[in-house]
Amino acid sequence: MTSAITTPTLITQRLQSIDALRGLVILFMLLDHARETFLLHRQVSDPMAIDTTEPALFFSRTLAHLCAPVFVLLTGLSAWLYGEKHQGRGDVSAFLFKRGLFLVVLEFTLVNFAWTFQLPPSVIYLQVIWAIGVSMIALSLLVWLPRAALLALGASIVAGHNLLDGLHFGVDSALHVPWAILHDRGWLAFSENLHLRTSYPVLPWIGVIALGYGLGPWFARGSDAGQRQQYLLVAGLLALLGFVLLRMFNGYGEAPWSGYPTFTQTLMSFFNITKYPPSLLFLTLGCGLLLLRAFERAGQARWITALAVFGAAPMFFYLLHLYVLKLLYLACVALFGLNHGDYFGFDGIAAVWLGAVLLAVALYLPVRGFARLKQRRRDIRWLKYF
Repeated sequence: MTSAITTPTLITQRLQSIDALRGLVILFMLLDHARETFLLHRQVSDPMAIDTTEPALFFSRTLAHLCAPVFVLLTGLSAWLYGEKHQGRGDVSAFLFKRGLFLVVLEFTLVNFAWTFQLPPSVIYLQVIWAIGVSMIALSLLVWLPRAALLALGASIVAGHNLLDGLHFGVDSALHVPWAILHDRGWLAFSENLHLRTSYPVLPWIGVIALGYGLGPWFARGSDAGQRQQYLLVAGLLALLGFVLLRMFNGYGEAPWSGYPTFTQTLMSFFNITKYPPSLLFLTLGCGLLLLRAFERAGQARWITALAVFGAAPMFFYLLHLYVLKLLYLACVALFGLNHGDYFGFDGIAAVWLGAVLLAVALYLPVRGFARLKQRRRDIRWLKYF
């Protein structure tokens, strides 16, 4: 992180790799949000409809499936590193609770407005920032568990939450609201004029953030880099093997896949996974662990330091790109009008990719500037929340 933003102290590769991986998934998120903004007339279901989704759109959307699991895992890992620096579970517990609460408030305010530009809002979508915030609040309590118990709990939640898929509670039940928040994606009536959509039920994400925190000792100050990379390799390969075996078994952890007339469609069906709420196979972390290992081994390569810039100020980037995308969309509607029914949009996924690349280049300097400010002004406490 510090090398990426030109500060006097050179960060170790173990920490820059974390920022770089976070930066990569942030750019995947940017691509997906550009698709949601400028290709909204070609919406995709969850999981996607193989018969009506072309391969380019399918694999672009699937690429974005790395974002939330990796980001939440790294949030847990970063929390452990914060605790190592401040030498106390009490400090990390308090920080997690306050930052989690901050993110929840942010979801209800600046984030929701960035999506809708509507005041007062009629619908608030409780999405990824909400899920991370609630998961951090939960982790503020779980950090007091022994590491083995924390890892076991996290793995049990991730592996077993699909066993609860058949459990539902009607709106008249006292359990309807807590269950919609924890596991069963649904609508909550806050008032006659305001409804909440629990797009990201939080139970699976609590499991992921717990696993990320449990990985912390691998990245401890003075730990052996070779041993850590071996752990990441083995864990990543085992996670990917588990994905393949479960998918071949085709009976748990995801909606079944099936054969299609073409190999490409069959491959799409095999990798067609459910995000809302996340299935077990959506939460498979193998790719993220292997990328983390690869990024550490890449050292101080320029592309690593460039990615680490985006990962050094993730919340700033998140808010900035949402508002920029919304303003760009409104500007395009004003200049060109609606060209796809009720929407303005690009004609294909290639234009979305080009737009996302240009936007990433445009946002690089302001994000780098904010990351430098964070590093330079540690006395401004609120900056650390971004």
